[in-house]
Amino acid sequence: MTMYRIMFNFCFFCSTLSLFTFFRMIYNLNLSRSQSRNRLSMLKAESVMYGVFHSGGKQHRVREGQTVRLEKLDIATGKTVEFDRVMMIVNGEDIKIGSPFLTDGKITAEVVAHGRGEKVRIIKFRRRKHFRKHQGHRQWFTDVKIIGIGS
Repeated sequence: MTMYRIMFNFCFFCSTLSLFTFFRMIYNLNLSRSQSRNRLSMLKAESVMYGVFHSGGKQHRVREGQTVRLEKLDIATGKTVEFDRVMMIVNGEDIKIGSPFLTDGKITAEVVAHGRGEKVRIIKFRRRKHFRKHQGHRQWFTDVKIIGIGS
């Protein structure tokens, strides 16, 4: 009992921090190894299908039905687009990894909208030189909805 009293005698910030570590310690004691193994097997058994593809210099991890914001694509709204630069496809326990791309992997998506992102302001300033420069930038983007992931 005195050990806990010592733990809570600090300032407010320290006491909340020590309370957190105290409850985390109790939580970790309650978890046995079999419980953690069961949780891991439940995560593995969950049938998840997702793919990783390359577009606009970036890699995107997507699921079917997900809407993703990509760099601007020159495709009309409502049209479908196929991404053939697929790096990985996971379907439950079946995992296909390319080096760097899969030869038979395709991700199909429908173009939902085009637009411009939030404005980013660039301000350049040099002290004592009477130099100030303001610049703004809004990046074009394309929203696509993933229709299918196939290999």
